[in-house]
Amino acid sequence: MSTSNHSSASLDYQQLVDDIRLWARQLGFQQVGITEPRIPEQDKKQFQQWLEQGLHGDLEYMERHKELRCHPEQLHEGVIRIISVRMDYLPAETETIKILNEPEKAYVSRYALGRDYHKLIRKRLTQLGKKIEAVVGDHGYRAFVDSAPVMERPLAQQAGLGWMGKHSLIINRQAGSFFFLGELFTNLPLPTDQPYEKNHCGRCSACMDICPTSAIIEPYKVDARKCISYLTIENRGPIPEELRSKMGNRVFGCDDCQLTCPWNRFARHTQESDFQPRHHLDNSDLADLFLWTEEEFLERTAGSPIRRAGFECWLRNLAVGLGNAPTTDKVMSALHQRRNYPSELVKEHVEWALAQHSLCSRG
Repeated sequence: MSTSNHSSASLDYQQLVDDIRLWARQLGFQQVGITEPRIPEQDKKQFQQWLEQGLHGDLEYMERHKELRCHPEQLHEGVIRIISVRMDYLPAETETIKILNEPEKAYVSRYALGRDYHKLIRKRLTQLGKKIEAVVGDHGYRAFVDSAPVMERPLAQQAGLGWMGKHSLIINRQAGSFFFLGELFTNLPLPTDQPYEKNHCGRCSACMDICPTSAIIEPYKVDARKCISYLTIENRGPIPEELRSKMGNRVFGCDDCQLTCPWNRFARHTQESDFQPRHHLDNSDLADLFLWTEEEFLERTAGSPIRRAGFECWLRNLAVGLGNAPTTDKVMSALHQRRNYPSELVKEHVEWALAQHSLCSRG
C-alpha cells in the first residue's frame, strides 16, 4: 500500500489490516487482533459481581471507573474499532523454578525484572498509529496500556488473541500467557477478527491448586485480597498475618499460576532487550536487597515496575521473605539492622520475621 492519503471510499481496508499486522510485527508485537469497542454482557456481569463481592480489595479505581470499563466506546470519541496486540515478556535466561526453591533468594515476577512495559508498548502502539496515519491521514487514534479503565482481557478474547484461563489471564495456544496486552483505539472501520470462542482449560485446575494463598477462589475468579501480586504491589498496608508464611520468597508479584499452566510450555522468550533482567534481580539474596538504602532503591528501580511499590512496601515485602527464609547469620543480621527503621509498617513485619525465626529455633 502506498503511503499517501486516501479517502475512506477508496481505501482497501483488508489490505490496510494486512499492513497493520506487518507493521505490528516489525514493531515487536507477536500478534494483532481487531474487534469492536464492546464488552460482552457476560463479562460485564462477572465484573460487577466481582466488585459487589469486594474481591477487588482496596482497588478503588476499579469501582470508580466501572462504567468506562464496561463501555470502551466512551474512552475515545468516534472509536469504532480496537486493535488489540500482545508482546511476549518472558526472559530467556532466568532460573524461575530454581529461585522459588531457594528460600534465601528473592523472587520477582518475571514481568518486572526489566524496564516498565507501559512506556515501551505505548510508544510502539503510537508508532503503529502514525504508520496508519501516513497511509490514511488523520484517523483519530489513542493508545492504551494498562493505564486507563480498559477491560483488556475481554477485548483481547474478542479480538481472537486467546481465551480467558481459570487464573483470569489470557492464554494463547501457541504462546501460553507470558505476554503483555495493549490497545490502539481507532475511528477506522477495519474488518474485525473472530472472537476466540473455545476454552482449552478443560478439567485442568493446576493454577487453582498451586496458588500459594488460594486466591483463585473458583474458576475465572480471583480474590485480589489474597493474591500475592496485589498484596506485594497494590496493597499499602500490612500484609495479613495469616498469609505471610504462604508468600515464601515472593517479594514482588507471583507467577505460580502461570508457571504451572501446561500451555506455558509453548511460551516464547522475549526478544526485547528492555525486558531482560536488570541489577541481578533474577538472582539476588533477600538480605542483600533488604539492606539497599532508599537512594539505591530509587536508582536501581528507575524505569522499573518495582518502583510502583515504593521503598517502604518493598522493605515490608522483603521482611516477610526473610521471615520465611532459613535462619542464617546473614538473614538475622539483615533483620536486626532494620529493626528500628522509622516506619511502623516495616517494623511490624520485621518483628513478625524475627518471631518466625525464634519459633523455628525453639521448635
